[in-house]
Amino acid sequence: MQVDKTQWSIQEKETARAALEVAHKRETDSLVRLVREKASEIAHIDDIWRLNDFLSARRFDLDGKYDDREEEILFALARLVKEGWLTADDLTGFEPTKLSKINALT
Repeated sequence: MQVDKTQWSIQEKETARAALEVAHKRETDSLVRLVREKASEIAHIDDIWRLNDFLSARRFDLDGKYDDREEEILFALARLVKEGWLTADDLTGFEPTKLSKINALT
């Protein structure tokens, strides 16, 4: 299966970017809730450093995950489906071939 040679229509690119935005909002909203919970449990300075380490790791992960370059979109969408940030309903608008490639990558 060749995923690096996938051709994207303008509409599919817009659909992909919209799906990435939806997943990003879902994930960052979840992260904000989690950070609030963790921050409320801070009792010692070591708790602050652990929270800092956690946030640094999450930022690194998030910065690389939402890659909207044409050659990376399928991988990004598949990862987000696998992680639960996107559903099949969020992928409406892609041709069946792309959907099957996303499903195969998950």
